[in-house]
Amino acid sequence: MDYTIEEKEMFMREALKEAEIALANDEIPIGCVLVKDGQIIGRGHNAREELQRAVMHAEIMAIEEANQQENSWRLLDTTLFVTIEPCVMCSGAIGLARIPKVIYGAKNQKFGAGGSLYDILTDERLNHRVEVESGLLEEECAAIMQNFFRNRRKK
Repeated sequence: MDYTIEEKEMFMREALKEAEIALANDEIPIGCVLVKDGQIIGRGHNAREELQRAVMHAEIMAIEEANQQENSWRLLDTTLFVTIEPCVMCSGAIGLARIPKVIYGAKNQKFGAGGSLYDILTDERLNHRVEVESGLLEEECAAIMQNFFRNRRKK
């Protein structure tokens, strides 16, 4: 689970590709990949509008795909890379899936549950705590969101 900075950046760029898919579908551009043993086992991007399902956040989509790939709800020995800090729902799902590590790009000051607004991922009162690393490719991850909302306000 220890990846070099080059490997981490490569996986975050894959998450950014997922964010681009969301952007192309006029979704909030958040992307995610779930990695085990250096291989991507789950991918996801926001798809609430596309699928008309409230829970279709990038992390949920990646977790679902990885559950199928691994044939298990437990995603031990994995690392989740996501462009934006997970929300409360996604942080709960990360804990329930027993994902041990999350690496995210930019903070989410309005909905973040990985240290910004809430700290669900590392809350000692919960039975599963997640190692969190933030700021990986932060400028790129923040820029895609900022541009999306800037353009939306213009409309």
